[in-house]
Amino acid sequence: MLNTDLITDSQALLDASDERSRPSRRTALKAALGVGYAAAAMPIMAQTAIKTPTDGLTAGDVTIDVNGFKMPAYRAAPAGKTGLPVVLVLSEIFGVHEYIADTARRFAKAGYLAIAPELFVRQGDAQSYGEVAKLMSEVIAKVPDAQVMADLDATVKWAAANGGDTSKLGVTGFCWGGRQVWLYAAHNPNVKAGVAWYGRLVGQASELNPQHPVDVAAGLNGPVLGLYGAADTGIPLDTIDKMKGVLASGNAAAKASSFVVYPDAPHAFHADYRPSFRKEPAEDGWKRATAWFKQHGVA
Repeated sequence: MLNTDLITDSQALLDASDERSRPSRRTALKAALGVGYAAAAMPIMAQTAIKTPTDGLTAGDVTIDVNGFKMPAYRAAPAGKTGLPVVLVLSEIFGVHEYIADTARRFAKAGYLAIAPELFVRQGDAQSYGEVAKLMSEVIAKVPDAQVMADLDATVKWAAANGGDTSKLGVTGFCWGGRQVWLYAAHNPNVKAGVAWYGRLVGQASELNPQHPVDVAAGLNGPVLGLYGAADTGIPLDTIDKMKGVLASGNAAAKASSFVVYPDAPHAFHADYRPSFRKEPAEDGWKRATAWFKQHGVA
């Protein structure tokens, strides 16, 4: 594991810096940590964290224009190839840190143009926060779903102009991003398939979050595979049962959707850098995810 004292000390120094220097703050934080993981995601389980090399790939940071706003993103793709199927990779609350970038590289190794946009960047720098509660209240809780949908639409447009075949469009996401997978599969008629990893399905309607997955599931544009853990204390199994009922009464894409619930898996079981990681469900889920995309035209 990494030295958590170093994390705390580095974060204190960064929090004291001027708000206008966010890019340099992130660079400094990554340098202090020695890796590109989000501060609030510590401690890192180095013995299980997967490192996918970039050989044979074009990989790195890009900027996507969203009506004049420059949104950062990470993209990975087979080097020198075009006409690639596209997978949007939607992050946890920690933003596009090393785990999400590595997941994008895994998709690129499988032949995809994978793009992970920084969907919280207008509200704050998710990677610089050292406390989950503070991150949730100051950044994540202020992100409108409508903003996310527009940012993802712009990401798809960018993909079409940069080697992607958006007629073969898939979306996957983890935790917070898993919830957005369901919403985006209902929002964009070009989505062929989605894979949602332990994203919440129900919730209270609000101005920023007017609908939740259970509210839109009957009208999906592409079928979604839900990968969930029975030991996830934040997502009760009865909410999965409720979602299944809505899907069963929905359109063809809704009816074609499916859930896999791993009996002993907790929340974030795919997150190989965290103590919640469970190797067997994570590997099985990855195989199912890539097979799901191929089955539904994202290949």
